[in-house]
Amino acid sequence: MNTKRLIVIVGPTGSGKTDLSIRVAEHYACPIISTDSRQFYRGIPIGTAQPDSEQLERVEHHFIASHELTDDFNCGAYEVAALKRLEELFVKHDTVVAVGGSGLYIKALCEGMDDLPEVEPALRSELAERLKSEGLEALTEELRKLDPAFYEVVDRKNPARVLRALEVCISTGKPYSSLRTGEKRQRSFGIVKIGVNMERAVLYERIDRRVDIMVEAGLENEARAVYPLRHLNSLQTVGYREMFDYFDGTITRDEAIELIKRNSRRYAKRQLTWFGRDEEIEWFLPTETEKIIEYIDSKVCTLK
Repeated sequence: MNTKRLIVIVGPTGSGKTDLSIRVAEHYACPIISTDSRQFYRGIPIGTAQPDSEQLERVEHHFIASHELTDDFNCGAYEVAALKRLEELFVKHDTVVAVGGSGLYIKALCEGMDDLPEVEPALRSELAERLKSEGLEALTEELRKLDPAFYEVVDRKNPARVLRALEVCISTGKPYSSLRTGEKRQRSFGIVKIGVNMERAVLYERIDRRVDIMVEAGLENEARAVYPLRHLNSLQTVGYREMFDYFDGTITRDEAIELIKRNSRRYAKRQLTWFGRDEEIEWFLPTETEKIIEYIDSKVCTLK
């Protein structure tokens, strides 16, 4: 019987994961580890919806504002760091809660990432320069020619995903998709996966309202402060890309806000598609705390 367990809470943006994770963590008197690929970074708390000071005081959090925007904290690095942190946390706790909506980082934590070959720094720098000069669309088209299978499933608006696949294709001469085995690595702890969702119309209304709250809280000023670093991978995300376009004069402020709402809704849809493929996830409304805790407790005896 495995006495250590990781409760993984997933769901689309704006679905109430953070509030639920705190209620669950308080119930089990345990810490929270973030699996949100943007909440890791300092200086962008508003646009990434990091837990506020009151929430951080209620429950011990890890991987919130833990890294600089200039850090290359990718899935592989996160897997290593998060497993090390979990090993430390499990010394004092039988339960840890993981929460976030970044599918690849959750996969890295629960299953591990494929052992892909190291890429020469020179190639990585070259592709980064090409991204600046040629734009993402040109590199995405190159990926389509080198690996049409991965092109069909990759988020083509995400430079990090496109560049990672492209650099592997170029350095190995093989399609990136052919090197992804998908083999799960054994973990030394049990895992219980909880998904939170709601009616699509309600979710979209919540997303739109959350964007309005972010704007009222100072999203524009936050984006202006990091604007000189806009080329960094850590800032290639909804909320900042649109604001940067506004600062560049290509769209108006109102258009930027509407695009943030639209792109957040589209991101939520992609998240639901990703998580919908995971049969280990049990789905609930974010308000069903008691039912969720009952389900978690019912799963303990089945963990090996």
